[in-house]
Amino acid sequence: MTRPATHRFDAAVTGLGIVSPAGVGVPGSWERVCSGIPTATTDPALTGVPVDFSCRVPGFDADALIGRRKAWRLDRFVQLAMVAAKEALEDAGLDPATWDGTRVGVVLGSAVGGTATWEQQHRTLLDKGAEQVSGMLIPMLITNMVAGQLAIEHRALGPNLVVSTACAASATAIGTARELLRSGTCDVVITGGTEACLTPSIISGFARMGALSRRTEDPAAASRPFDVDRDGFVAAEGAGILVLETPEHAAARGARVRARISGYGATADGHHPTAPDPSGQGVERALRAALADAHLTPEDIDHVNAHGTSTPLNDAAEAKVLRRLFGDRPAVTSTKGVTGHALGAAGALEAVFTVLAVEQQLVPPTANVVKQDPEVELDVVTEAPRAVPVRAAVSNSFGFGGQNAVLVVTQA
Repeated sequence: MTRPATHRFDAAVTGLGIVSPAGVGVPGSWERVCSGIPTATTDPALTGVPVDFSCRVPGFDADALIGRRKAWRLDRFVQLAMVAAKEALEDAGLDPATWDGTRVGVVLGSAVGGTATWEQQHRTLLDKGAEQVSGMLIPMLITNMVAGQLAIEHRALGPNLVVSTACAASATAIGTARELLRSGTCDVVITGGTEACLTPSIISGFARMGALSRRTEDPAAASRPFDVDRDGFVAAEGAGILVLETPEHAAARGARVRARISGYGATADGHHPTAPDPSGQGVERALRAALADAHLTPEDIDHVNAHGTSTPLNDAAEAKVLRRLFGDRPAVTSTKGVTGHALGAAGALEAVFTVLAVEQQLVPPTANVVKQDPEVELDVVTEAPRAVPVRAAVSNSFGFGGQNAVLVVTQA
């Protein structure tokens, strides 16, 4: 069923799953994010790297969660997504053994793919020679395999793809998934994103760019979005999965609808490979496009989950746009203060947290805001979660290359 563009389309969010530095599973992750307690800590895997701390998923045991026979064939970025997808499908009350898989799509986002496998096998090549490189290198490395593996696991036989728009990737994926529902191509889409690239080469690259915080003496205080003393982001890993359905499909099976994805906007800055456009014109166009898609105005938005990376340039540019468009009325947070920046998975983690904020009418705090930057003229939630009426919220995601993606989340 093709729907006229003049009608708002509300994709029903019926399932959530998450594996994040704040915990494995939605309840634990949400509790930690609402606590405002940061997760950054010294990372033994980064010993010798100029920035030796990160936000890593705690206690993740792939053998126990997936099964040893399956886990050894999967890079960590796929393992994280497999666990999050299982939780999301169980939360949605969907059984892949009984569904029409041809009507189920998978759209995920990831910026980098299987870097842990790549680095490991490159060392094998150098130390032992080409004949010792694993035959599993390519299927473990390439980014599209996370969607392919989920399709194999859950018999999801509809459109199957991975999008890569840097740190906007999983928000782009969610917006794309919604379009598959709106067009009538799918009844259900498993969507979100995943990233697991806390490896020496990737972290060294970010460090050389000057993008990372250098607070090696106090990692827990390093991710500080909108704080006057912010000095860079803290790299993280994780996976967030949302089960989206058409309203008709969700209603027909009596599904619980947690919230709705009601708008999506995407633009390009066309400005610089790594720096945001200081005018914020691309971001503003994405926000306005998402609001128009949702048939809402800026006055309808009660909460903003900001991209808020804790970098000097990004936070300043985003804050100017938010102030220009919304004033100081919405309750603004950046959950990256707790979780760090999960790169291509960030938009999915934050979409899950935005759905929970709308569902529970509770905005989590931004960690480590000791002194808010005076140029950030926004109502930034700090110290403790804030209970506020949230009819509609936006979740912002921006990536290298000037790629912007904005989601609008509304009440069920």
